[in-house]
Amino acid sequence: MAVLSASGVEFDFEVPVVVIGAGACGLVAALAAHDEGQEVLVLERDENPTGSTSLSAGLIPAPCTRLQKQAGIDDSPELFAADLVAKTHDHTPHDQALVLARNAGPMIDWLMDAHNIEFELVTGFLYPGHSRLRMHGPKSRTGADLEQALLAAVSNAGIDLVTGASVEDLYVDGSGRVTGVRFCRPDGALETLGCQSLVLACSGFAGDAEMVRQYIPEIADAECCGHLSNTGDAVKWGLELGAAVADMGAYQGHGSVAHPHSLPLTWAVITKGGVLLNTEGRRFSNEMRGYSEHGSEVAAQPGHVAWDIFDAAGEEAAMGFYDYREIRKLGAVKTANTLEELAAVTGLPFDAVKAEFDAIEAAARSRQPDRFGRQFSEEQLLKPPFYAVKVNGALFHTQGGLVVDAEARVLRDDGMPLPNLMAGGGAARGVSGDSNYGYLSGNGLLAATTFGRLAGISAARIAAQG
Repeated sequence: MAVLSASGVEFDFEVPVVVIGAGACGLVAALAAHDEGQEVLVLERDENPTGSTSLSAGLIPAPCTRLQKQAGIDDSPELFAADLVAKTHDHTPHDQALVLARNAGPMIDWLMDAHNIEFELVTGFLYPGHSRLRMHGPKSRTGADLEQALLAAVSNAGIDLVTGASVEDLYVDGSGRVTGVRFCRPDGALETLGCQSLVLACSGFAGDAEMVRQYIPEIADAECCGHLSNTGDAVKWGLELGAAVADMGAYQGHGSVAHPHSLPLTWAVITKGGVLLNTEGRRFSNEMRGYSEHGSEVAAQPGHVAWDIFDAAGEEAAMGFYDYREIRKLGAVKTANTLEELAAVTGLPFDAVKAEFDAIEAAARSRQPDRFGRQFSEEQLLKPPFYAVKVNGALFHTQGGLVVDAEARVLRDDGMPLPNLMAGGGAARGVSGDSNYGYLSGNGLLAATTFGRLAGISAARIAAQG
């Protein structure tokens, strides 16, 4: 994998806009470039496009969409941007957050109106850190269905998608302009493809153990539940081209992955009063801080596991998620009618479990935060029947990457854009700060789809200029 000189290279064929990666970012970029009147070709390493998108819940936060307005929800890009920045403890630049906040809503409406992508607004609960209901996703709450809907839209638009095409090298001229790529077929055959503009939508580096250990060692020993084809290609090429990178320690972790089934248990159960207990029967954090920062929290517990404990309210909220229904089918959800039964089915010490429940009840009745700073209401006190799922902490995807501007153009260290290179999704710096704590629910697909559309529009404009 390298950046090669374009001098003297004759390409096998040429297309105005090339997109590397067929996850949500790449597919949205392709649709956007196509809608701007340019011919597009998408290259995907895997035989069956899935990517990080298919492993997600398929939810995209966006303000002021048609669906949000129909639900009577008063929201604004400024409020959403403030939520994004607040979650990162003011680390993410406000102007970058505002770019995504202003473009996310129009992007959702465009996908619905121009490409018949079906979304619905999640109204059953409010994700931690979001001050309004603004999550949009497929009815199934699965990224796999979002991916399939985008693939169908790309097919219906007549956009060419080549699978089993692993891009190995970029060809670049003396000015830093990418003139084409070389990709490898499964049989080892190499082909070259020329382009006028290139979109890097090949995600982050969660699948490269060496890069993870270099940039985010705290999560290096945790399970990787992300897409293992995310090997940092975009960052590696970008660094060779003199591109700037930022927030390389940022990532989405998850502190509630059913173990050993490797399926994410929705954090909705936590928002309904659920708690995490380690194998000693003890709580160890304020669970409402969010699921991303709990990836490392859970991984640091004895045995690297914990139990997610919730009740019927959490069960009801979780049943809307495909992954939870699968977790149930696999027998991972234990039930109990008393605390004694709960201790028995989980193998946790009863005295410790009862002490935690008593402490939560005391905090709720005093109307004061508990020892971790979490505020419980009396309505949130867990009631039988209890539900329990054994979980571990995991790395899903990285959030640092190539620095891009408001048009998704990749910037050099001096702040100037590279001539014709765009990036989005995991390939680009997101809005999740510099660690795990800054990940606001939906940030991954927010950056993938919104920067994806901006990247496609910019790629088409640059291609049209020749």
